[in-house]
Amino acid sequence: MSQSPWMVPRRHFLALGGIAAGSAVLAAEPAAARSNGSLTLPGYVFTLGVASGDPTPDGVVLWTRLAPDPLAPDGLAGMPGRTVYVSWEMAEDEGFRRVVRRGVERATPGWGHSVHAEVRGLRPDRVYWYRFRIGGQVSPTGRTRTAARPGVRLRSLSVAFASCQNYPEGYFTAYQHLAAEDVDLVVHLGDYIYEGTGVGTIGRAHLPVTETFSLADYRIRYTQYKLDPALRAAHAAAPWVVAPDDHDVENNWAGDHSQPDTEPDQDPAVFRLRRAAAYQAYYENLPLRRSSMPHGPEMQVYRRLRFGDLLQLDVLDTRRFRDRLLTDPALRWDPNRQMLGAEQEAWLLAGLGASTARWNMLGNQVFAMEADHTDGPGQRFGMDPWDGYAAARQRLFDGVVARGVDNFLMITGDAHRSVAADLKLDFADPNSRTVGTEFLGTSISSGGNGIDMDALGVTWLAENPHMKFHNAQRGYQVCHLGRDQMRTDYRVVPFVNAPGAPVATRASVHVESGRPGIAHVTLP
Repeated sequence: MSQSPWMVPRRHFLALGGIAAGSAVLAAEPAAARSNGSLTLPGYVFTLGVASGDPTPDGVVLWTRLAPDPLAPDGLAGMPGRTVYVSWEMAEDEGFRRVVRRGVERATPGWGHSVHAEVRGLRPDRVYWYRFRIGGQVSPTGRTRTAARPGVRLRSLSVAFASCQNYPEGYFTAYQHLAAEDVDLVVHLGDYIYEGTGVGTIGRAHLPVTETFSLADYRIRYTQYKLDPALRAAHAAAPWVVAPDDHDVENNWAGDHSQPDTEPDQDPAVFRLRRAAAYQAYYENLPLRRSSMPHGPEMQVYRRLRFGDLLQLDVLDTRRFRDRLLTDPALRWDPNRQMLGAEQEAWLLAGLGASTARWNMLGNQVFAMEADHTDGPGQRFGMDPWDGYAAARQRLFDGVVARGVDNFLMITGDAHRSVAADLKLDFADPNSRTVGTEFLGTSISSGGNGIDMDALGVTWLAENPHMKFHNAQRGYQVCHLGRDQMRTDYRVVPFVNAPGAPVATRASVHVESGRPGIAHVTLP
């Protein structure tokens, strides 16, 4: 009998939400957790599931958020206004017979009763299982993996990446399939939530019904998204590395400036208040380290992770330090315009220059390849992607070449379509040097069902010879990194307006180590 696309390997069973198996062997709650005293919980508190993230060779951050009434209109998720203590444990087996670490974390009302346990002392490049407990309640079990030590020889690594999950526009079916894949890491490149008033046509209208501005608004929006079982399953199956994009705050924001047509956010001081609320809710609901804990409207997003000698992953922040979006496209080559900001740009180039990894990958929110949107001799470019910051892109590519960076890759979200492209030192010259490869990944649900090829895709492939593949369906991507080559599989679902869609590989894009650019594309 063939396996249903909804069936998953046994090793992921607990990760997909089962809490009964193994709960009888949970160790006694540590003494510190008993300081909850006579706390009476109003209901099951682990409704939002569990997650892990930002793995290092000796540790990982474990996440949960207590929410017995997740959609409570005050944004407090039904928790009392007091600090409580949550215990956690990690084991080398899914039955928790070999527990290797235990601890207790404070969950405070000021941070939405979220838990971010930064575990250390683990073995490198190992799979672990984890769970939480409070007041006799046990969370679902999550599965995570530590990174290999920098410089240690790795034969392979699998990295999935995803972005853009608009709740009213579709079911998160792609995540159900991603949860069943045996990946080492998931990178989320932004638009985890959408801030607008979307209603849609499939019975998944946004809560709250208004656009999100306050902390309570953003908290409710996150809990609505995280109640989706497919999203919870994907979080529980592997460690995530996350970075926000625009809709996590507001569409097309740039630096301290809101979207140009948004009121009352025209005042940068007002917009910073909104960003502070959005950043706090983002941190409360995702597996981020304390180094990324927001301070008002500021949050440390860009960071570097290493996985043996095979991968250096530089996570970018392409929102906070960029200049305002242009209204005059003639200025896109202004050398003073910034996408990353001077400090982040210098950090990135220095790290790339010093890298000894086989593959150097940027986790990037908006596409860096040039994308002419007009058929024929004219040209038209979007101002929100790197095309609107052409001089900043040129500085980056010039820096990559000057530093002799090998096997340069960019993984990208935002555009709700898939493209694999060569990154050219001079896009105006098809014979120009190829700097690296960009894998633009489609959305999980944003844009609705999508189609294999749309009009924009036809134009892009005709007008941009560096683009080698295009698709406009929904899904996710998996990068399989090896020592001699890497392959990105574009995994797509045929529809998102109803649950139950199957998944298939639409294309596999191959890159050979030591040869910048796409070697070939394999189609089914």
